[in-house]
Amino acid sequence: MKLSSYLLALLCPIILLSSCKKGDDQPAADSKSSFTMEFEHQVNGSPLTLNTNTYKNAKGEDFKINVFKYYVSNIKLSKADGTVFLVPESYFLIDESKPASKLITVNDIPTGDYNKIEYTIGVDYARNFAGAQTGALDPVNGMFWTWNSGYIFVKLEGTSPQSTAASNALTFHIGGVVDPNNTIRTFTAAINAANPLRVRTDAKPDMHFIVNAAALFTGTTDVSFATLNLTMGGANSVIVADNYSKGLFRLDHIHN
Repeated sequence: MKLSSYLLALLCPIILLSSCKKGDDQPAADSKSSFTMEFEHQVNGSPLTLNTNTYKNAKGEDFKINVFKYYVSNIKLSKADGTVFLVPESYFLIDESKPASKLITVNDIPTGDYNKIEYTIGVDYARNFAGAQTGALDPVNGMFWTWNSGYIFVKLEGTSPQSTAASNALTFHIGGVVDPNNTIRTFTAAINAANPLRVRTDAKPDMHFIVNAAALFTGTTDVSFATLNLTMGGANSVIVADNYSKGLFRLDHIHN
């Protein structure tokens, strides 16, 4: 009897410790939490600084950037078991001139481990024709063509000595959702299985993305500002969208 009591006394702490560890690692069913997405803007590895720094494109041409902003929308998360969660009403406008916009919080996410993220670079087809909208999609943000009934997905403005436009201007307003000039593109990143996106009620992870503005000018077609320095939709915007679909975003790391 004494031996049994002694063994039980030894086993209880082990059982309790094991139970606690398992419980801590498994999120409660039907619980929700949030995570953040941080966007760090660069130009071929150098920090993006508006109006001052001079960069080179793939053709070796100098340029400065005065405006750089874009939409990230329709965020989709996937688990290893094939479960997919589409974040409802996920439309975010990222603007280099507004530092707070480069850190966004995504709420009401089912807890769990996610191994892939996907999102639209721009705004989906339906919302381009949905009329007046609010928040990130409000036309007051300067990302809507009232004359063309559609959103600018990516906007980059600046200057280059090689530009033949007035004042050597660069004007890249990328948008359009109708073939053959559809510029909706999707970014997808697999997440390291050893460090998945671990969404928990007591832990809100951060995903850090590197955004390379120079990707607009290389990837599929190297752009020369001497021949392409202005586009507001149309075939030239498709060239630029095909470029940045390959290199605009990179998932750098996750802080869990």
